[in-house]
Amino acid sequence: MLFDEKIKPGIANNIDLAHFDHEEFEIVKRFSHEFFVTNGGGVARIANSVYQYFLVKPTQKYTDLFNFEKEIICVISRYSRLEPRTLDAFDYVKKQYQHFRLEKICFILISKDENVEEDLGNILKNDKESLIIIPFSFKEILYNKDNYEHFIKNRFKKYFYSRDLFAFDGVIKKDVYFFGRDEIAYSIINKHKSNENTGLFGLRRTGKTSIIHKIQRILEQDEQAFVSIDCQNPAFHKRRWNSALYYILKEISEFYKLKVNIQSEDKFTEVEAASLFEKGILNIKQALGNRLILLIFDEIENITFGVSPSIHWEKDLDFIYFWQTLRSVYQKHNNIYTYLLVGTNPLCVEMPIISKKDNPIFNQIPYDYIQGFTVRQTREMVRTLGSAMGLRFDELLYSKLTDDLGGHPFLIRHVCSTINKLVPPERPVSVDKVTYEKAKHEFAEKYNSYLEMIINVLKEHFSDEYDMLTFLAIGDYDTFVKFAENSPLYTNHLIGYGLIARENDNYFFRIEIIKDYLSKMHRYEKLNMTTDEIWREIAERRNGLEPKLRMIVRSQLQAQLGKNIAKVEVLQVFGEPRKSKGNALAYEDLFNPSKIDIYFEDLRKIIIKHWNYFKNIFGPDKQKFDDQMHAINKNRNDAHAKEISKASHDVFRSAISDIEMKVSDFL
Repeated sequence: MLFDEKIKPGIANNIDLAHFDHEEFEIVKRFSHEFFVTNGGGVARIANSVYQYFLVKPTQKYTDLFNFEKEIICVISRYSRLEPRTLDAFDYVKKQYQHFRLEKICFILISKDENVEEDLGNILKNDKESLIIIPFSFKEILYNKDNYEHFIKNRFKKYFYSRDLFAFDGVIKKDVYFFGRDEIAYSIINKHKSNENTGLFGLRRTGKTSIIHKIQRILEQDEQAFVSIDCQNPAFHKRRWNSALYYILKEISEFYKLKVNIQSEDKFTEVEAASLFEKGILNIKQALGNRLILLIFDEIENITFGVSPSIHWEKDLDFIYFWQTLRSVYQKHNNIYTYLLVGTNPLCVEMPIISKKDNPIFNQIPYDYIQGFTVRQTREMVRTLGSAMGLRFDELLYSKLTDDLGGHPFLIRHVCSTINKLVPPERPVSVDKVTYEKAKHEFAEKYNSYLEMIINVLKEHFSDEYDMLTFLAIGDYDTFVKFAENSPLYTNHLIGYGLIARENDNYFFRIEIIKDYLSKMHRYEKLNMTTDEIWREIAERRNGLEPKLRMIVRSQLQAQLGKNIAKVEVLQVFGEPRKSKGNALAYEDLFNPSKIDIYFEDLRKIIIKHWNYFKNIFGPDKQKFDDQMHAINKNRNDAHAKEISKASHDVFRSAISDIEMKVSDFL
């Protein structure tokens, strides 16, 4: 068959279909009316169950609808009740063929279970990484009296177009939705096999833990040994260094169900722990057939000096003793284990001295940062998942997604998920630049929590780096450059994360959506400002706060006093001539600047006079609130022409920030 020839329904010549019984043979024939049957397949034996399978190639209409190009696995189950092990047949068949030959996310199941749709749904309902399996019953295929072509096509649409494959927040534990990181995983494994230690660092949601799972899948397939230690687990980081060594041995032993001689945990004293670990790991290696062991330490910050949540790792010498032991055993015994350090920040291998002691792993572990997706990787992920959902992305959007979001796969997926919510439900549908820009804007407005999640680790554990990022975002370039000159390590980290880039000594954001988020969150923290910039900030913040204060005063007085008495109280503060004018207005209109003049000072007086009604919002310190309101009102925009001192600006910022926060919490 020529490559440019369109695929037509039918059955390939000279394929073996002898293993199918009469009903199964008829099913294959019925599918050949819609697809091209390329391979007669064979038999998959799963435990005590037997399943038949065959392969089909999508015809042009299915290629147009779902962007199928490769062969699809079709499994036939003769059993009247669908069981979870049936799905293992797909994994069995995948191993029989080269992976590039088969469709990655689409599979067809034909079962004698007449409730196959419902039963399959129950099996997969808690599996967010489940394959897209199109289910049919024998009865539907063999005895369907409706339009067969229409029936098959609609069943495919039902299972493809109803799922948002982009809206996935968890760790990717299966190959089916793992994109763009194979090279990293294989590079780490190759270094491990060469007895080299490695490190892998990157921001949250860049796929670090998903890469660990990929590495584990490859090692399992190659029958290699490994253990993954979640340093974020208090069961690990709450242990002292000597007990942590025992924990590693216990985890390996339990994972592989080994019967080895490991001393009890109480024997792992500070004096004996290192030698007991050495003996234990040698026993484990022998029990594993002398296989090289990969020790994976995920979320390494949790046992790193200066940032660990456990004080003995943060401030004591546990980090030193722990890594002295691991490095000593590694160097003494060839090909016993290697270690992979995974986290956000490579500080643990960059600092030469810790508490006046040499860092045992300083410059000892080569590491890489997880880079953002390339345009090609973005295209592979977005096109594969989008096509299955009936979304046809304009080719130009793959570079836009990559450039605007810095190649960050989590952000790319969730912007695409927003696109899926915006476009019409009728599929397939084209996605153009206008739709993309609208979705990007909506994502930035509605899903700030995702952006906060990504950079919050810097805010919590690496505050200087977060501050540098903030200075660059709000345009305080001079302060950023001072930090960069004094702390090149921090600058290298920010570049390594893929958040910023440097070109000809100029720094800029690689992920504009994070820049916009930070500039909005910290827009009033710029340090080096002109007089005009200071007055502009004062005007913006006062103008933003005043309507909210009017709303609070109006609602609180009404709730406590009722409209009539509340109106009297407000008018008493107004005084003449506003009092006479206000008598003719409704209570609500007293707080409407277009109906009557109401000043910031009025609001201060009302709140202070009726403090008991407002102290739950601004209290309990009445004098502090009064001073803050005076400080805010002192610098009014009618004084715009005059200079304002740094001290006065700092007092204004402190006062209005506190009140803004309390107002925001209340509203």
